[in-house]
Amino acid sequence: MWFRNLSLYRFTKPFELTPEALEEQLEARPSRPLGDLEPAFTGWTPPLGEEGGLLVHTVGNCLMVCARKEEKILPPAVVRELVAEKAAEIEDKEGRKLGAKARRDLKENIIFEMLPRAFSKSSRHYAYIDGKNGWLVVDTPSASRAEELISLLRECLGSFPVVPLATEESPVDAMTQWLKERTSPPDIEIGDECELRDLVEDGAIVRVRREDLFSDEIQAHVQSGKRVMKLALTWKERVSFILDEHFVLRRLRFEDAVLDEAGESQAETYAERFDADFALMSGELQTFLPALIDTFGGQEDQP
Repeated sequence: MWFRNLSLYRFTKPFELTPEALEEQLEARPSRPLGDLEPAFTGWTPPLGEEGGLLVHTVGNCLMVCARKEEKILPPAVVRELVAEKAAEIEDKEGRKLGAKARRDLKENIIFEMLPRAFSKSSRHYAYIDGKNGWLVVDTPSASRAEELISLLRECLGSFPVVPLATEESPVDAMTQWLKERTSPPDIEIGDECELRDLVEDGAIVRVRREDLFSDEIQAHVQSGKRVMKLALTWKERVSFILDEHFVLRRLRFEDAVLDEAGESQAETYAERFDADFALMSGELQTFLPALIDTFGGQEDQP
């Protein structure tokens, strides 16, 4: 199990639930099929899928959970077309224009009628709790999806005291300075991809791929006042990623040095491979993430 993105949250109070206690709490909201008239439902499912029966998968000090969301597919264009057709029919029949509230009510009725016949799709969102370091690590670059998972945890636990992890030094300030000075911090290699943006309203955005970011062309953008919002980085030739302005790691990739270690595992079954990969990934992140956070001055507002 290798995460592809990292949204990081820190606990404001120690997380003290045992795996067994967390399992018991999550059992109150298991994943299930949608009802005919339900637009969506999110519940907990075993991270191991059919290979496992527990909602909390434990390796070392890390507890992995998986939220499964199922939702009906109602194409907005189809809904708009049906609303327009029905509204025109009513207006012709009654000789009057429908107001905004009447159109909203009409749309709700059409959606209600469509739900039982609509197809559904499901998605899984993984996260793990690292109680030793006081982190929640969510495998998504989307703040809204991460917050949806956190909200579900709060619903089940009553309280889940986490906030987005922030660093003392702004990633934008630091990454912009690196390019301006054509340098990089220890153990960090700057890649060939970035996003530059003017911070004025409706400012220009420049996206660069497969370019030398220390070139004169990029320098011209930086010197003109554009700020680095995303930057490709590699740590110790072990982990590559795109870091954004919110300290979210996108397109995370573990390099050969790490994957070679994974290849040495004697795991034979899917469950054994899952455990081995999760242990290796979480162990690597327990070394990498503190180093990356320290590069930006450490965590902001340490509790």
